[in-house]
Amino acid sequence: MSKQLLFATGNQNKVRELADLVSSLDLSLLSLADFPDYVSPSEDGETFHENARIKARYACEYTGMPALADDSGLCVTALNGAPGVFSARFGGENAAAEENNEKLLKMMADVDDDHRDAYFAAVFCLSLPDGRDFFSEGRVYGRILREYRGTNGFGYDPLFFVTEKGKGMAEMSLAEKILISHRSRAFEGIFTALNSLFSK
Repeated sequence: MSKQLLFATGNQNKVRELADLVSSLDLSLLSLADFPDYVSPSEDGETFHENARIKARYACEYTGMPALADDSGLCVTALNGAPGVFSARFGGENAAAEENNEKLLKMMADVDDDHRDAYFAAVFCLSLPDGRDFFSEGRVYGRILREYRGTNGFGYDPLFFVTEKGKGMAEMSLAEKILISHRSRAFEGIFTALNSLFSK
């Protein structure tokens, strides 16, 4: 088995998070930045699981190496689970994080403090060249803030208050965030499969 693992994302923030999570394993972590000619498949799944598998399986077949992909997003109760799988393009196709956040703030403007519950969800899919796929999901619960708070993080982090920590996601250091993030919790479930493939 190859000692290389492709994390099928171009988001270097995610790559840095995962690099910390897999530091105990004997592998070389690659990302889509290492494949400049790679064209990502359409993420047309209706769930985080479907989109994660689309990305992981396509990357695995393209490179011939084990590929890990995640699909993640923000689910807001008052918006019936939106933005959900459309989190990255909530403000429009190719929308910047600020556009997504501004749309969210506008839609939540009249929602009272008792009904601003939300959670971040992440699903990892590990696809292997032999056709096997492994899945794991993680969540972190909180509520939507009325204004930006904190300067760390990315995406919706500045608008997300983490209930269990009593602070905004963007107010946490990377080390703090890794301990409780939806991606790290999803990764816990996939680590067993990775450990069997890449244990030192």
